[in-house]
Order: sequence, then C-alpha cells, then structure tokens
Amino acid sequence: MNKWFNQLFQLDSNGTTVKREVMAGAIGFFTIVYIIAVNSLILSEAGIPLEAAIFATIITSVVGCLIMGFWANVPILLVPGMGINALFSYTMVQSMGLSWQEALAVVFISGLIFVFVAFSRFAKTLSESIPHSLKEAITVGLGLFLMLIGLEKGGIVEKGTNSIIALGELGDAQVLATILTFLLAIILFMRNVPGNFLITVVAGTLIAWAFGLINVQNTEEKPFALSDYMEVFGAMSFDNLLSVTFWIAIFSLTMVLVFENIGLVHGHVGFINRPEQFKRAFQATSVSALLSGVFGTSPTVATVESAASMAAGGRTGLTAVTTGLLFMLSAFFIPVIKLIPNSAIAPILIIIGGLMLQNIRNLDLKDMSESFPAIFIIAMIPFTYSIADGIAIGFILYPILKISIGKAREVSFALYVIAALFLFNFVFHVIS
Repeated sequence: MNKWFNQLFQLDSNGTTVKREVMAGAIGFFTIVYIIAVNSLILSEAGIPLEAAIFATIITSVVGCLIMGFWANVPILLVPGMGINALFSYTMVQSMGLSWQEALAVVFISGLIFVFVAFSRFAKTLSESIPHSLKEAITVGLGLFLMLIGLEKGGIVEKGTNSIIALGELGDAQVLATILTFLLAIILFMRNVPGNFLITVVAGTLIAWAFGLINVQNTEEKPFALSDYMEVFGAMSFDNLLSVTFWIAIFSLTMVLVFENIGLVHGHVGFINRPEQFKRAFQATSVSALLSGVFGTSPTVATVESAASMAAGGRTGLTAVTTGLLFMLSAFFIPVIKLIPNSAIAPILIIIGGLMLQNIRNLDLKDMSESFPAIFIIAMIPFTYSIADGIAIGFILYPILKISIGKAREVSFALYVIAALFLFNFVFHVIS
C-alpha cells in the first residue's frame, strides 16, 4: 500500500511519508473545519436553507480537495472562501438584488472564465506580469491576516462595531485558554515534536473544557435529508443573464477569484518549494470554483489555512486527499467537530501566520517603487479584512509609482490592464 501511495503522490522525491502526509491532512482538516458552520450561516443569509448549505459546503470541500490532491499533487486545501462568501450573500444577493439561484449562476459563469484563464496561456502571462515584490507581499499579507484571524478566534483581540481592533479582557476564560494553548503549541513547535499541531488541538480542547468553554450536553445531532439538499444542487438560474447587474456581479467575482488565487496558490507552492506545480494547482482551483456553483455554494479558494498542513509536514496531494476524506466523514460527526473550540485552533493560525511573515526578508526595501506597493498590500489585507481589496490597492499603486519616477517600461502591459480593471471595480462600487 505504501508503495502505491509513493508512486501516486511521489512521496520519496518530495521527502515525505504516508504517515506524515495523513497527519498533515488531519491537521489541515481541524484547522479549516470551522468553515462548515461559518460558510453555511453566511449562505443562509442569502436565503439558501441552512441544512442544504451545510451539505453543500461539505461536498464542495470534499471534491475540491480531491481534485487538488489527485490533479496537482500539492497539499493545498480548497474550501469555500471567507470574504468571497460575504461577497456572494451580502453584495450580490442583498445589495445587488440577485436571488441566490442567480448568484449561483454568477459563480458558475465566473468559474467558466476562471477555467479558461487557468487552462490557457493567460495563466502564465498573468503570473509573470505580477512583480516578485507583489507576490512576496501577498504571502506576507496573508500571514498577517492569518495571525489576525487567530487572535480574533482566541478572543485576544476583537473586531469592534467600527472595525477597530481592541485588546480583549485578559481575565476572560477564552483568552486564558488560548494563551495556555498557545504556550503549549509554540513549545511543541519549537521542539519539532511530531504531530505537534494535532497534539495542540486535542490538548487545547481539554484546556477549554477545563475552563468550562465546552458544553458536551449541547451536541444533539440533526439528521441530514438528501431531499433538502437536492433543492440547492444545480439550482442555478440564468433568467437574469442579459441584465447589467448580472454581468457586473460576474466581473467583480471573476476579478477576485483569479487574482486572489494567483496570490494564494503562488504563496503556497512557494512555501513548500514546489513552484513548478503552480500551473496544475491553479487549474485545480479553477475547476473547483466552477463546480461550486453546481453544488450550491460560493466559490472555493486555495485557503490560507492550507499553510497549517504544510507546516505540519504536508508536501504532496495525499495531504489534500486526506483532508477531503475527513470532510466527507464530517457529515456524520458535525456535533463532535463543533466541540473543538476556537481557543484550540487559534494558536495554530497565529504560528502559521508568523511563519509566512518571514517572506518579508525577500523584499527589496531600498527601492521604494517596489517596496511601497508591497507594504500597502501587507498592511491593507488585514486592515481591510479583505484579501482581494488588499491585493487591488497594491496592484493599482505599483504602476503609478513606476510612472512617477520614469520607469513605466518596467511595468508589463498585462499589469497595466489588471490595475485599470481593479481601479474600475473600485470606482464602480463607490458610485453605486
């Protein structure tokens, strides 16, 4: 069996083992499993029935991870993306007036465009048009964003009503549980203890239970009815296909999908030192996003939390396949999964974010025309709480600064077009 796995996923050539890959996949699952509850609740705000949204989230995550694992053979996890799900529910449905069925059609068409880009020369053109400084900045910005999410999940900082981050109450039980779990996690990580993140999840859950943060009695399982989900599967509506609103939604979603995933996939394959896998990983991401509309959810992305699997030793697609199979089993164990508290997951996100921040050493801080757009990306991704907006600001600023110092020729034509499209998108949202 090990020989078969080795041949299929090229374990030896990537310096890994079946045990390490499976462990990394389990870590990735426990790190990202919160998406089942969070994404489902956000989709329900668009009108999709909650139980159907839960099942749609699970099956989309299963298929996405399997496609990534078998096609691209990298440990990138594809699940419905945070931020894009908010764009789906709050912008396309609640603000733009599309029905959730029409919004799913938007996801499908945006996915088709994404697939065309990923499987054509445009993918290489777009990737090569993005300067090295901006690519590195995206990785660093994602690291800060991941740290922020971890700090929020742990209750150490909280997002106020005016989007101002304030220090949490240090006497709060959740904060104390997070701090204790973090100390354990960082010690295990620094000592390179095998399975340190999985140990952290288990120990963190026990610590949270000791602080009274887990109510074991509140875990009644609600059975899933497949008939409820079939009302969502393939429920796309193209009735509004010729409207301006419909195509504006497609443009906005496509921009976010393509450029957010270019940054995410590049960061991930770079993190495991396998840049040659970018093309296939990008293609897998596009196909998964396309299928999301069919399965009844907002698009999947190459999630930031994939870095948790990589830091745990994941180097091949076996990690992603393991996570996908665990998502499949999660349909039967949702009440148990809900027992894992944020305080047990938050320290892992903080540590992984810190690892990604190390890429800042690759920036040329002496050339301000390179470093300033990069710094803006790094700052604006967490400050705007939007990966797409943070990337857009840096992409717009880069050609402006190059032009201002007489280095316009250093900017590729493709990047000028990208910057103009991002700027147009910003202007449209302001006037609308």
